[in-house]
Amino acid sequence: MKAMLCKSLGHPSNLVLEEINSPIPKSKEVLISVKACSVNYPDTLIVQGLYQFKPDLPFAPGSDVAGIVKAVGEEVKHFKVGDKVFGVVQHGGFAEEVVVPQNRVFNMLPGMDFKTAASFMMAYATSYHALKDRAKLKAGETILILGASGGVGLAAVELAKKMGATVIAAASTDEKLALCKKYGADLTINYSKEDLKKQAKALTNGKGVDVVYDPVGGDYTEAALRATAWQGRFLIVGFPAGIAKIPMNLPLLKGCSIMGVFWSGFVSNQPKENMKNIMELVQMYAKGEIKPHIDKVYALADAKQALIDMMERKTMGKIIIEP
Repeated sequence: MKAMLCKSLGHPSNLVLEEINSPIPKSKEVLISVKACSVNYPDTLIVQGLYQFKPDLPFAPGSDVAGIVKAVGEEVKHFKVGDKVFGVVQHGGFAEEVVVPQNRVFNMLPGMDFKTAASFMMAYATSYHALKDRAKLKAGETILILGASGGVGLAAVELAKKMGATVIAAASTDEKLALCKKYGADLTINYSKEDLKKQAKALTNGKGVDVVYDPVGGDYTEAALRATAWQGRFLIVGFPAGIAKIPMNLPLLKGCSIMGVFWSGFVSNQPKENMKNIMELVQMYAKGEIKPHIDKVYALADAKQALIDMMERKTMGKIIIEP
């Protein structure tokens, strides 16, 4: 099979497409013939050696996959060859085939195509965990979502609106904000033109926002923290713009909470709660209440360009690799 491999840590342009042996599923694993794999920002970090875990070299990046079951381990009971499924792995998705633990594989819903299925898990599960379990977002509250046109950001816009919040979407271009409006954002901030803190305060009549969802980091983190209301909740989701240093007097003066959102850790430590969340998300999709926005589709040979485009913030919503 073909796979886009990281053989030395560094820029995504160093990835190479090679023919390798097909993986063999262990007793509790499912071998999937990959029809689509979405790109997530951690994929750009893992190939540079900048992510929380570092796979042994060589490896293929890619975590959100959808495809057809090709083989199953002897202890797998709920899937069979030919099933259309989607699932999540730590890495390996930028390939024609990948093995996935059976507890991280799910049957595709009727009418769900492979690109949509591959776009579903990480973005929605991360955002739902953040809003439901960490922030405990309530109807009537106001949430500021940074990087709102990205994969997790746009999912957060959809979910926060469904949960009854007033959604302020922040992004770097008017085009990105127009997409956020289509996905339910009530108000917008273009932080390439507007002062993030001042505008967030103005849009809340000086009160500040109840929740901040921050998958961006960098200079935007402190500005957004300064825009929180009394006893607000600040969600740290990611930091492609850099890891911010926060003046610790700010959470004291605001009585606010700063919360880490690490979905992978939630999956490992609270599997039952995670499964409940996923079942709720699947029901939302079945009812037509949520649906990922797919911006671009790349061939496997162009996977390195997909990573570069994501790093350079040239994409909106989800982008897909099709082996």
